[in-house]
Amino acid sequence: MKEVKINTDYITLDQFLKYVGVAETGGKGKQMILDGLVKVNGNIELKRGKKLRSGDIVVVNDHEFKVL
Repeated sequence: MKEVKINTDYITLDQFLKYVGVAETGGKGKQMILDGLVKVNGNIELKRGKKLRSGDIVVVNDHEFKVL
């Protein structure tokens, strides 16, 4: 699991996917979310504006990230 530090209270899911390099663009990140390829804390997340906060776990394409 890769730990990812953010410098704000939260980051939206689509921004996070681009930030960690899983999605090359925001549009690709949005499509990955809508296709059901992204899990947050063990649940498939379909809202690209989902706010991720410290402690959240994101899994996409066999990559696992923990938000710090």
